[in-house]
Amino acid sequence: MSGHIPVMLDEVLAVLNVTAGGVYVDATFGGGGYSRAILNHGAGKVYGLDRDPDAVKRGEELESQAAGFKIISGCFSQLQQKMGEVKENCVDGVVFDIGVSSFQLDEAERGFSFMQDGPLDMRMSKEGPSAADVVNGYAEDKLADIIYYYGEERKSRRVARKICEARKQQPFTTTGQLAELLQRILPGKPGHHPATRTFQALRIYVNDELREIDTALSQAVDILRPGGVVVVVTFHSLEDRVVKNFFKQSTAANEQQVEPLLEAYNRNKPLVPGELELAHNPRARSAKLRAGIRT
Repeated sequence: MSGHIPVMLDEVLAVLNVTAGGVYVDATFGGGGYSRAILNHGAGKVYGLDRDPDAVKRGEELESQAAGFKIISGCFSQLQQKMGEVKENCVDGVVFDIGVSSFQLDEAERGFSFMQDGPLDMRMSKEGPSAADVVNGYAEDKLADIIYYYGEERKSRRVARKICEARKQQPFTTTGQLAELLQRILPGKPGHHPATRTFQALRIYVNDELREIDTALSQAVDILRPGGVVVVVTFHSLEDRVVKNFFKQSTAANEQQVEPLLEAYNRNKPLVPGELELAHNPRARSAKLRAGIRT
């Protein structure tokens, strides 16, 4: 599908080891790249899940074309609730592609990218408080904490102070306004836009992404059959840290857990894109793939 290149697709398929007639969940449907590939490899049923209404519409198109596919609207933290027809311990594989999709980045009206001017939105579900609500309505200290924790921006206090000063004169309504301010107050680095970290922080906060990941992974493990695989592709350190910690805890026995829930794949070390993929898809450059096998 135009605009969408599924990241590390060959690696995802190799780890999933799709079985004929198997049941799989694409928990972050997006453009449907993983879903299509899994279907093409002989899966019996693939469920796509996404909270973005635009992604759900794309899923409905695929549903009309492929008898083995079903799209479901919802957050991946609602995996078990939304997958009510799927019993525990019967799914062969679940795949997550964490973060913002190419469609969301490329469509200026969604407000995810500082490279295009559009509404300061960033809501994946198109519901709830937007990035503009946060930027214009939060106290300076709270804003600084969000930018520091979710964006790992060392100059978060300066950024928050300047945002609060600027919004007194004119509220922020577009991505261009915010990007211009950040470019003016932060030093630039080759290949790194000054707005990157702040935009990342707002997006993660608005969509509650880190909590979503942790909750979704626990639910994914519950629906996997023994030998089933959960695969996660992440794109920055905060996401990867949550996933890494989850797999570390789930692959080790502890006081509450007599046996590990998962067997570590590749010794819990991430796979990364190859040079050929990076040459064709620069957005894959920071991707890491981690996986676990249900015991």
